[in-house]
Amino acid sequence: MASPLGAVVRDNGVSFRVWAPSARNVEVVFESGRTLALEPASDGDFVGVATDGKAGDRYRYRLDERGSFPDPCSRFQPEGPHGPSEVVDPRAYVWQDAGWRGVTMPGQVVYELHIGTFSTGGTFASAREHLQELCDLGITLLEVMPVAEFAGRWNWGYDGVDLWAPFHGYGTPDDFRAFVDDAHRLGLGVILDVVYNHLGPDGNYLGAFSPHYVTDRYKNDWGEAMNLDGPHSAHVREFFIENACAWIRDYHLDGLRLDAIQNIEDESPRHLLGELSTRLRAEAAPRSIVLVAENELQQVRSIHTPESGGFGLDSMWNDDFHHSAKVALTGRREGYYLDYLGSAQELVSEVRRGFLFQGQRCAFQNKARGTLVRHEPASAFVHFLQNHDQIGNTLYGERIVRTGSPGRVRALTALLLLGPATPMLFQGQEFGATTPFHFFADHEPALSVLVHAGRRGAFMGFASYGTPESQALVVDPSAESVFLASKLDRTRADPHQVALHKSLLALRRNDPTLSAQRRDLVDGAVLGPHAFVLRWIDDAHGERLLVVNLGHEVDLPIVAESLLAPPFGGTWGVTWSSDDPRFGGPGAVHPCLGNGWRLPGESAVFLTPQHVTP
Repeated sequence: MASPLGAVVRDNGVSFRVWAPSARNVEVVFESGRTLALEPASDGDFVGVATDGKAGDRYRYRLDERGSFPDPCSRFQPEGPHGPSEVVDPRAYVWQDAGWRGVTMPGQVVYELHIGTFSTGGTFASAREHLQELCDLGITLLEVMPVAEFAGRWNWGYDGVDLWAPFHGYGTPDDFRAFVDDAHRLGLGVILDVVYNHLGPDGNYLGAFSPHYVTDRYKNDWGEAMNLDGPHSAHVREFFIENACAWIRDYHLDGLRLDAIQNIEDESPRHLLGELSTRLRAEAAPRSIVLVAENELQQVRSIHTPESGGFGLDSMWNDDFHHSAKVALTGRREGYYLDYLGSAQELVSEVRRGFLFQGQRCAFQNKARGTLVRHEPASAFVHFLQNHDQIGNTLYGERIVRTGSPGRVRALTALLLLGPATPMLFQGQEFGATTPFHFFADHEPALSVLVHAGRRGAFMGFASYGTPESQALVVDPSAESVFLASKLDRTRADPHQVALHKSLLALRRNDPTLSAQRRDLVDGAVLGPHAFVLRWIDDAHGERLLVVNLGHEVDLPIVAESLLAPPFGGTWGVTWSSDDPRFGGPGAVHPCLGNGWRLPGESAVFLTPQHVTP
């Protein structure tokens, strides 16, 4: 078996392995001035051991006469992607999580965060200071946006170029380990967003080592496609698989979120993702891990087992739910919201069936989208009202509290957090953050100009954003003010929103019917264009009712809908209402007193059976 890629600290020094099939000679050039000539091995590998090497040494690889370059598998770039690589010994960190057994997808409440803007300090260490708050809220799983080393001072993380190395501006590798360790101490799992569909445009030196990392056989939305199935692709596949395993092994992470897997093109007999999921679970054993996919095509095979032709992932983001909810909140249907009405029927269908598009024609793309959902568990669908993309890819980087009425925001939050799917919150959502979350990327000046122009072009798909006045307002992603404005401001936290989220997550956690996350227990019916009812029919724990009205008040003096029938031998009692003044509501009223039902406008009510004494 080949030694691991990169620099690995061993008892006899530091071993080096790099794939450089285009080179005749490869040397390790240490910052101290000493050098180590590597020996050619099979298929373009060069290997060697520096018996006097140690953790903390900084080095580059010299490739023939082409110059010296950072290690493609560097574990740390203390001076950024253009600087030297640093030898890191992950064994030196003393973990405190020996009793941690990992996570599985059922029961999770996910929280997406960006290290650079989650706290004032913007580091792993300062982020640790807020973990207890998330634990108290009811969060169970942190989803950290990409941290792989990138060029510049700030970035969303999707321009990473050193995939093994945490961004030096966030802290050291051990700082990231301490973040994960502390999360585990509090009972929080941590998964990392990784990008295997492209690499960033600045600081990417893979081409100096081999032209075979990329291919022109496939189109890619963000640059060159990775070569996963062509000549020399075995080494490229191993590059990504070893990277994924390193995050799980060296940082005790509880899984990965895989960015835009529709752009991971692979026609091999065994898709990279199927191989990756198998290897990762073996690497993590006996711990359990979860693998989450972003897949715009909504390919359900992603969450099927490799043995059945799937990728073996655990869950997928559900953009359909977000898009319907956003239209319900704002009433706007431009751009990729064109195919959504925000209707009661859409939301009922998404709760009960996962995706809305399961092979039907999508007008925005003018082609069929999605695949059929059958018996996949509700926990395999991640629902959200906000995420980094859906906030950041708007003109003002606005959050839902800025774009919709308070009543609708509360009602949709109830639907999100009480529904059977796995819910996800975006940083600050739990306290009603009003700070924007812009797209930001600090590139060198010439590239920054192109990126800014690209943002304007991307917004042209929205009619309102395409006007000259709006185009002039598209922020410059490289501006420091744009990055700083995106940092959370906890001094402006809304106590009503905090109470809302805490109460809903407690209800979800403590109610056995809700926490079971079973789509098959839920039935739904439309009560009006923007009003609907969900009924859990649970023989073991009793029935539950969630009535949601996102529009004007609805009066139903005659109720010809069986899902609103009283529970056997009793009546419905209000357990929770979004109109409760604790949450900023006008006051909770029972929607079913006297004759028929009266559904307050822009509200959600959760009801449980109250038995009548004979």
